[in-house]
Amino acid sequence: MKFKGKVWKFGKNIDTDLIIPARYLNTSDPRELARHCMEDADPDFASKVQPGDIIVADTNFGCGSSREHAPIAIKAAGVACVIAPSFARIFYRNAFNMGLPIFECREAASAFDEGDVVEVDADSGTITNTTKGTAVQAQPIPEFMQELIADGGLIPHVMKSV
Repeated sequence: MKFKGKVWKFGKNIDTDLIIPARYLNTSDPRELARHCMEDADPDFASKVQPGDIIVADTNFGCGSSREHAPIAIKAAGVACVIAPSFARIFYRNAFNMGLPIFECREAASAFDEGDVVEVDADSGTITNTTKGTAVQAQPIPEFMQELIADGGLIPHVMKSV
């Protein structure tokens, strides 16, 4: 599984309220959530992000409330994956359950600038910054978790075997 896209850069402690503000939690429609994705962190993000783009953040991405709306909003906005040195544990699990790939990479915050184009190899965990000609190493995604992503999340994955 590979991803390639333009980087959108965010800082430390991006909580679920910044990912999808609580005022929009009265819906679970992915398209509606996507329209407000990252709105309080970057008001123009949802109108500028393109399918396949990649979010890169600093430590503790997805902290705060344990809402699955956050990875749904990111995925529905067209983001291919999220790269950060660390993720809140509940966000980590919710992301894979919703079919959003995330990569833990210590160097994420310093290795990429907004607008860089990066290629991510989920099998090896190698992240190549094609803009700068550099590469860093993330934790590879285990095969069974790649299956969850390929199937669109946990529920569609389980439904395949029913």
